Formats: sequence, C-alpha cells, structure tokens
Amino acid sequence: MAIYEAAGVILAGGKSRRMGSDKTFLEVGQAGMIQLVAAELQKVFKEILIAGGSEETGRKLGLKVVADLIPGGGPLSGIHAALNAASHDKCLVVPCDMPFLKAELAALMVSMAQGYDAAVPTDGVYFQPLFAVYDKSCIKAIEQALRAGRYKVVDFYPQVRVNYVNEKLLRELADTGKAFFNVNTPTDLQQARVMARETGRKTGE
Repeated sequence: MAIYEAAGVILAGGKSRRMGSDKTFLEVGQAGMIQLVAAELQKVFKEILIAGGSEETGRKLGLKVVADLIPGGGPLSGIHAALNAASHDKCLVVPCDMPFLKAELAALMVSMAQGYDAAVPTDGVYFQPLFAVYDKSCIKAIEQALRAGRYKVVDFYPQVRVNYVNEKLLRELADTGKAFFNVNTPTDLQQARVMARETGRKTGE
C-alpha cells in the first residue's frame, strides 16, 4: 500500500471514565489497542502523531506526542494541536480505542480529502468525525470554535469545505460496523476480545 502525503493522528487524550482505567494499552487480541491502531496507520503514513497522550505512551510506541495548545476542548483540542504540529497539510485522525481499524479505510479517506478542507464518513445524519481527514486550512475555524466554547467537532464544519463520504464506499473495503467499533466500557472490551478471537479463528491465527 502506498505511503500517503499526510499524517496519521491517534487521539489519546481521553479520561477513560467509562472504562474506569487508562484503556490505551488494554489488550485486544495480541496487542494493546493503541498498538493495533498505530500498526495499521504505519501501513499508510510515514508521519504518525499521538494527540493528548502521555510522554510514556509516546516512548512505548516510538512516536511523537503532541500536547493541546488550547486545552479543555476534548478531541477538538487534539485535532487542533495535531494540525499545528504535523509536517503535512492533511491529517487523518482516529481514536486510540478503535482496535479493528483498517489501513484500507484510512487510505480511502485521505484520497477523498483531496480538494477539500475535510473528509468525513457519514451514514445519513450520522457522522464519524473522529475517523476523518482534516487539513491545516481548518485551523482558524477550529480555533474560533474552541475559543467560543463550542467543542463538538462537527460544529466548525459549516465554515470549511467538507466532503461527506457515504459509508457505502467504505463498506466496499471493510466491515465498517467492526472497523468503527469503539471500546469505551468494560463490556465493550469484552466484546472486542470476543470479536478478535473470532477473527483469529477465521484467519487460522
């Protein structure tokens, strides 16, 4: 798979309140979730950043950690910091708790962002703003949203050119229900581990 002229960004600044402990390195299958995410992104990007994670997380993965420039805005603060720090104009952002992420989907999203400020998967009125591509051209609009206390990622979309990517396109490459599965709670973690075992049996691992 080609290495794209864009950066991969792993959002790792969450408090993991629903999990009850730091979920970054909780194992699903053979590795910690953030390790699985990083491995898929490395198939697509040379530059990978961790937004909001600890320096210890960065050391374990051998990746650069980017601190929030405007703290308190949740994932939007992480996206803002990564766009400012990246050496590429475009960044694909993904959460650290999406263990079944597929490199093919990451590559498709980058290609769909060409000529736009952002590319976001959508299924009707439902968006995937945390599996999306953002350009440095979004920085001003994001800063305005953060300083106004508007922290929902989708709130700045009206100020930029967004390519809303129909999830049907993504489903041609992968099972998006599985690829977009987030692990937020102990129940989610248990389900993810079952899914990983089923995948392993199917592939003979």
